[in-house]
Amino acid sequence: MKYVVIKTGGKQYKVSEGDVIQVDRLLEDKDGTVNFNEVLLKVSDGSVKIGNPFLKGEKVSGKLLSQVKGDKIRVQKYKSKVRYRRTTGFRSSLSKVSIDKI
Repeated sequence: MKYVVIKTGGKQYKVSEGDVIQVDRLLEDKDGTVNFNEVLLKVSDGSVKIGNPFLKGEKVSGKLLSQVKGDKIRVQKYKSKVRYRRTTGFRSSLSKVSIDKI
């Protein structure tokens, strides 16, 4: 099994070829090519390479499928005895990326 761990948007993702992942919004156009140069770990046929902090010369390329919005998160504030209640919401902007080549 061949997979890598990449870093994008302050988060780490374990991906292999053919996976579709949702990452924080990328600024590329739809159907554009996306390159992830920050590869932290690579596992291929039982051999493991670990970067310090990144592997040099390794990159992962993918195709941007669409820009979507995540699920709504409701945030509520409450203070007892003073009738204070506030509800706000948040939806994150995400990008769907199909991993093509490691």
